[in-house]
Amino acid sequence: MDAILIHGMGRTPAAMSILAARLWASGIRPHLFGYSVTFERWDESVQRYENFIVKRVKTNDYIIVGHSLGTVLTRATLPRLIHKPKACFFLAPPTQVCKAARTFARRPLVRLFMGDVEKILTNKQFMESLPVPDLPTKIYAGVAGPRGPYSPFGDELNDGLLTVQETRLPGVPLQTVPALHTFIMNSKAVAQDIVKIARTI
Repeated sequence: MDAILIHGMGRTPAAMSILAARLWASGIRPHLFGYSVTFERWDESVQRYENFIVKRVKTNDYIIVGHSLGTVLTRATLPRLIHKPKACFFLAPPTQVCKAARTFARRPLVRLFMGDVEKILTNKQFMESLPVPDLPTKIYAGVAGPRGPYSPFGDELNDGLLTVQETRLPGVPLQTVPALHTFIMNSKAVAQDIVKIARTI
């Protein structure tokens, strides 16, 4: 089985290397897709991502593992694929216009860095229009973020960027992980669970 791995915003494919190594050691062949929100338009990223998947997996069975913005790209690309993945695994996925996106959008330098994505992540209509995958999917949400009176999240469970509630999709099972948003892909428990599920599909 193959696995398409897609990183989050501001990262590179190297961010998924530990997870890729764990999948490889378990007999799953990883393929790492890279993109840039600063230098690439959203539609271009979606097209390249589709082409990458088609070229790499051909007719093989495969899964998709996405982190953060990579899950948004995945949800936008899935309807375009004729040969669908056996399952999707979403790590810290923003599934709605989250507080962090609204905060960053108010900063000019951040908007410049985010490019098209700034308009997408702050567009309620677009985020709600993304289809929920019609195939086995699981969400992993981090809960190692700060909580309490001095936390911007109050007492809500969060990963330092997203609350657990901001990662939910209707009908999709969710597992919490003691990890921060930026490093959830390095969780050994996440890798083990992905491998366990992949072996049953």
